Amino acid sequence: MSDKNSEMMTVGGGCFWCIEAVFNEINGVENVVSGYMGGTVPGTPTYREVCSGLTGHAEVVQVSFDPSMISYEDLLVIFMTSHDPTTLNGQAADVGTQYRSVIYFHDKHQKEVAQVVAREMAPYYEKSIATEISPVETFHRAEEVHQKYYANNPTAVYCSAVITPKLARLRKMHTDKIVQPQSARISSFGGQIKTL
Repeated sequence: MSDKNSEMMTVGGGCFWCIEAVFNEINGVENVVSGYMGGTVPGTPTYREVCSGLTGHAEVVQVSFDPSMISYEDLLVIFMTSHDPTTLNGQAADVGTQYRSVIYFHDKHQKEVAQVVAREMAPYYEKSIATEISPVETFHRAEEVHQKYYANNPTAVYCSAVITPKLARLRKMHTDKIVQPQSARISSFGGQIKTL
């Protein structure tokens, strides 16, 4: 993450547990941190406060990535196909402004790319894209219990019911962008295929 060539992306689309799990699967992603952004109240919000819907914050993830391995545009396409960008203030049973679909751009280039991706994705949906595109604001890291939530709780009811199917869809739609587990990496030796 300290690599000076790393870039940052900040997005929100429903519960941050879901979005974090998605980006932890992507080749070229170096780190994913769950947190809160976009609120109107002072101080560092807590999960309970954000869930009240009264702080104005969205649940987001900050993704550091290597642009030589994956582009910002590709990451945004993955984001836009990993949640419903046409739903205002919610995803499935998660309802409220804290679950809004949002892209926080870090610079002018990211803003332009986000606008292009949203426009190019629009014809694939029956309803209008509701994803907010806004300048990055203060990022508040979420409590430790929310970091790597799916990795630490894969059998929890929410994870099994919501995140596992989302990851299955991701792996099907974006196979070429997924980090392959070491056991699945294949190399060829003398014409023979060997699983490492």
